Amino acid sequence: PTGTGKTFAFGIPMVEHIDPESDAVQGLVLAPTRELAIQIMNELRDLCEFKEGVRAVVLYGGQPIDRQINQLKKRPQIVVATPGRLMDHMKRRTVRLDQVQTVVLDEADRMLDMGFIHDVTRILDQIKHRRNMGMFSATISREVMDISWVYQRDPVEIIVRPDEENKPDIQQYRIDVDRNEKAEITARILDAAGYERAIAFCNTKNMTDRLTGLLRMRGITCEAIHGDIQQSVREKTLGRFRRGELRVLVATDVAARGLDIDDVDVVFNYDVPDENEYYVHRIGRTGRAKRHGVAYTLVSTITEAMRMDDIQKITKNEVHRLKYENGTLLDLEEGQN
Repeated sequence: PTGTGKTFAFGIPMVEHIDPESDAVQGLVLAPTRELAIQIMNELRDLCEFKEGVRAVVLYGGQPIDRQINQLKKRPQIVVATPGRLMDHMKRRTVRLDQVQTVVLDEADRMLDMGFIHDVTRILDQIKHRRNMGMFSATISREVMDISWVYQRDPVEIIVRPDEENKPDIQQYRIDVDRNEKAEITARILDAAGYERAIAFCNTKNMTDRLTGLLRMRGITCEAIHGDIQQSVREKTLGRFRRGELRVLVATDVAARGLDIDDVDVVFNYDVPDENEYYVHRIGRTGRAKRHGVAYTLVSTITEAMRMDDIQKITKNEVHRLKYENGTLLDLEEGQN
């Protein structure tokens, strides 16, 4: 999961094995989203400072390719990239991978779920002399296993299970609410509890834009991030959120993947996520670094109720049930044994 030192786990040995006298690309990290690629790059850049002569570059869509070509002319030994943009550079022959020794696929399951499997295999086919290949994945899907079988030699599987001492402290609530009152209850909870930094997750780009407008009408400073928003704008939005200039970040799952922000007070599942894995990733944005976190999931349809029931069964999380009715938040479990 994000925030566990995963980048250092593969980054330190990667940097250690780089030959700073060589101008060839020797290390490659593939990430599913621009945000995650940027986050990895920032952490690798810090590691590179401990070894003179090691340079790294990040390549992702939404940024002018000419600027990236100029960065590649500086001969970086480490490349962090999204698969699609790396393929663009390979077709232009602005990057060579024939000397790559170490390859890392971060969030491999998500990358393959997003349809990058053909790009990933084409990229790996170009790396003939790799010595090390690591895959980090929250789930072991058939696609992840296929990549492992074809491209890894004698792979070792390491499963990291959360121990009780490091288990996130997240109080989880489910609120049964009419669909038209979702924005109202979100704003009320924000104001009543005094939360200063929140992330609200929606399932679609349209809903993120709609919720952003509804919260602004209630005087709450917020911005949306999703795939249709320019990368430069998204980066500025994330910067404002980190600096405390925005109270709420409204996001889709893909746009928020890999966000590394430690002090999020509360997470709202404005829409119940379509996948159980998304629920775990969403609420994991709060309660980090041994802080107390809170997560609210808003349920307004039979389908959402069934999805939430399934999530609770699979994750075995304790979720306190509330109901918002006639402007009042009712505790449905009060008085139950």
